Amino acid sequence: MRILTLQDYDGWMAVWRAAGLTSIRPLGRDSRDAFARQLAGGTHTLIGAEVDGDLAGVVLVTHDGRKGWLNRLAVAPAYRHLGLAARLVGEAERVLQAEGIKVYAALIEPGNEPSLRLFKKLGYVEAEAGMHYVSKRPGPDA
Repeated sequence: MRILTLQDYDGWMAVWRAAGLTSIRPLGRDSRDAFARQLAGGTHTLIGAEVDGDLAGVVLVTHDGRKGWLNRLAVAPAYRHLGLAARLVGEAERVLQAEGIKVYAALIEPGNEPSLRLFKKLGYVEAEAGMHYVSKRPGPDA
C-alpha cells in the first residue's frame, strides 16, 4: 500500500479501465490537470495496492472536513480475490482517521453486488430505501 502521486496517473487510470469503471472522465474531472488541482487541495488522496511492483488496485479518498468518501475502489481483474480491496478500504479509513474524520461513506452503483458485499462485510451499513443520489454538472465530463 502506498500513497499515489500525479506521476502514477497513467497507472491508476489503467487500473480503473481494466476494472471496468464506467464513471471515469479522462477529458474532464479525471484529467491529469484536474487531478493535479485535486491532490494539491489537501482533501483528495489516492491509495494504491502494489503486487510485485505492479499497481493492482486503487481507491480515491476524499473528505469535506466532516465526512470521508471512498471513491472508485477498483482492483484489476488479474489481482482480484487476494484481499486487496479490503486492504485498500482499511488504508483509506486510516488516512481519514489521521485527518480527524470519523464518518466514512461510499456510493455503490446498482448491480455492483461484489462491492456491496465487501463494504457490508467491513461494517458499512446500507442507507434506508428512498435515498437518492442527485448531481448537477456543467457537462458529461465534469
